[in-house]
Amino acid sequence: MPKDKTENHEKIIAAAYDEFMEYGFTDASMRRIAASCGMSASGLYKHFPGKEEMFAALVEPAYSGLKQAYGEAASLEINSVDESLKETLWDNAEETAWVMNYIYDHYKSFKLLVCKSKGTRFENYVHELATLEEANTRKYMDKLRAIGAEVKDVSDKELHMFVTTCTNAIFLAVEHDLSRKEATVYARHLDEFFEAGWGKLFRPE
Repeated sequence: MPKDKTENHEKIIAAAYDEFMEYGFTDASMRRIAASCGMSASGLYKHFPGKEEMFAALVEPAYSGLKQAYGEAASLEINSVDESLKETLWDNAEETAWVMNYIYDHYKSFKLLVCKSKGTRFENYVHELATLEEANTRKYMDKLRAIGAEVKDVSDKELHMFVTTCTNAIFLAVEHDLSRKEATVYARHLDEFFEAGWGKLFRPE
């Protein structure tokens, strides 16, 4: 990409972020974005065919990376299940820290995703992530049962609601503008809070 086109692209990305943060996706204006970049609307459309593609350029790389990381972390956890785990199964684990670190490494993208994605194909991000987590949780519990661990069954509807609650809780750090330091502490507290709950839910009486 020629230097001048690259510079224009960077200007557009910066202006688009400001526009979406101020007005949200639905009320954002391609004309205002073009004007703030000192270019015509037709010139802007040479870079992006529409607002949806522009919004996606701002959030999709970080969001796709998180989904991939979710899958990789879940696979590692499932594959690590062995007989020794039965002794420490319900011990507290720090599982939220890496998610929070990833989010804050890509904070601007997730700020848009969490606060301004209504009207885009990304607005159901919590449901999408929770659906991934539900499937992985089922695989994890099945693996535990396979090694002889006693694990109570939970209905699909209840599991969906619990996982959705846990997933949404992570992104509240972004919604409530926590600093990275505050979010790190919050992540630790989330683990303590939810691990106790999961243990109570799945541990046999």
